[in-house]
Amino acid sequence: MKRREVLKTLLTAMLPLALPPQLVLGTVRKAAIEQAPRPNIILILADDLGYGQLGCNGNRFNETPNLDRIARDGLRSTNAYASAAVCSPTRAALMTGQHPARSGITNYLYRHDEHYLAPAYITINERLKSAGYVTGLIGKWHLTGDYSKDRGAPQLHNWDEVILSETKYIASGAYFAPYFFMPEVAPREPNEYLTDRLNLEAIEFIRRHKAQPFFLFLSHYAVHKDLAAKPEVIAKYARKPEAGRNGNEPVLAAMLESIDEGVGRIMQTLQELGLDDNTLLIFTSDNGGEITNAPLRTGKSTLYEGGIRVPLVMRYPAGIRAGMVSDTPIVTHDFYPTFMELAGVQQRDPQAVDGLSLVPLFSGRGRLRRDTLYWHYPLAKPHSLGGRSSGAIRAGDYKLIEFFDTDEVELYDLQADISESRNLAATMPDKVADLRDKLDTWRTRVDASMEPMRIFAMTEAKRR
Repeated sequence: MKRREVLKTLLTAMLPLALPPQLVLGTVRKAAIEQAPRPNIILILADDLGYGQLGCNGNRFNETPNLDRIARDGLRSTNAYASAAVCSPTRAALMTGQHPARSGITNYLYRHDEHYLAPAYITINERLKSAGYVTGLIGKWHLTGDYSKDRGAPQLHNWDEVILSETKYIASGAYFAPYFFMPEVAPREPNEYLTDRLNLEAIEFIRRHKAQPFFLFLSHYAVHKDLAAKPEVIAKYARKPEAGRNGNEPVLAAMLESIDEGVGRIMQTLQELGLDDNTLLIFTSDNGGEITNAPLRTGKSTLYEGGIRVPLVMRYPAGIRAGMVSDTPIVTHDFYPTFMELAGVQQRDPQAVDGLSLVPLFSGRGRLRRDTLYWHYPLAKPHSLGGRSSGAIRAGDYKLIEFFDTDEVELYDLQADISESRNLAATMPDKVADLRDKLDTWRTRVDASMEPMRIFAMTEAKRR
């Protein structure tokens, strides 16, 4: 029985009880999840893909028909945020459900970095595995810096399958075989394109595990620089009259097309296997893009909207009403409790979870009990792309950025000024004081370090 049918049946049965509406909805939601079959979960993560690069988000140069179809068939978020402005902390938040400030991974992990995601954490794949899911990671991990020490390798986090995940530092990438960061990987065909290979491995994983619930994390290396794509696809975009103008980059567009083609093949495979209705399919990015994110300000490495607002589309025919557009602010670490709720996982340990389940949004009528999001990004020196040591808070429509290097603050009304072009700090001192106080209180609560990156020895006692 589809989840929507379960909900209808339970609501009908409970109407005569005259229970308070909030109690009815909470009870119905819990019962529906318990009765409905546990969904397969596929999370597809792009690397450095900006909010405005999808057709469904207004892009008219790039061609993303399959990702646009996910938006039409399910939910598109207009206020989705990455947990950080660079990749490693966002990936840590995804795996743990914790804000990066709590785990201590607040910047990308550089070559020979001593930081890593400690195996003591109970990662989301381990949560789902405890509920009978088979779990697979295909692609980028980047939750360790010094790969030679093998302390933070994904295999130490109990994935059932780890495929095409880097074993050496990835640097600026290599999109055609041979892959210098995976020297042990043999290409399946001459001049193999990495994105195509990842898509193929994802389809084969689905076919292998069609008879049991599965969690697949397809983590693309694209569209991270150095940009590279199949020449014939680049040529197609280069011929467009608007190529090279207003941020229209033919190579990025070609890279994104290969991701999109893979999404289409995955959806086709799910349909062929009869898994389409009961699979939650999610697509998002780990941070904002390097290339223009207009009308959002700047991009990757900054806490302006261009650095942290990301595309997000979700499709789940048995549980998400089609054609929804949500403006509820959500963040990467919300996926952890979302997946736990859908899988029926009950947490019986003290590991903190900062995210909220997104399941209430699936009906189009629910809300999240939160109106504030936080970011923490201490840096020893500015990022090469312009990001500065800073923190940020979004409370309602107001967003404050606090620069640690100069103690300056900037305040924006995102509802009226999505481009963050009008700094209101001087004219709204009371709002500034309120948001700074909330940000400082939050940093204390999560034990956020103001050091650029601390050595964080994770133990059972420190999971808080």
